[in-house]
Amino acid sequence: MNTLTDNATKPIKVLMAEDEPEVLDIMSRKVAAAGYTVITANDGEEAWEKIREESPDVIVLDLIMPGRNGLEVLRNIREKPTSGHWQPVIIVSAKRELEDLQEGYALEADHYITKPCQIEDILRSIQLMVRLIPQHRGHPGGPGGKE
Repeated sequence: MNTLTDNATKPIKVLMAEDEPEVLDIMSRKVAAAGYTVITANDGEEAWEKIREESPDVIVLDLIMPGRNGLEVLRNIREKPTSGHWQPVIIVSAKRELEDLQEGYALEADHYITKPCQIEDILRSIQLMVRLIPQHRGHPGGPGGKE
């Protein structure tokens, strides 16, 4: 299976939510250059809106954002799934304490990368999540099968 498309050969959509414009620009250009369709959000409110409207296949989420923080967005994704299918969430955050990671994983984050990081780390994580999507088919809302 191609890592850039799903089984129906539809392009994989990646939502990138980051409040630092320069970081968002660099990350989104690199992810798009890798062949993914990129949707961007500058804050948590915009991220949640685009998740509902665009139904991305993979979500890359900063935690420290204005409006709605990344953990609130993650909580909404898991408690109120909008897509009917598993949406893996990769947290990319400067919050690096053990308690931060535990909180992210308690809310069912699928991967957690601490900043500063290399774009290659993010790309590898996206590729891993894309490879796992077929294993989650038929399990709406994620591994726990939440509706």
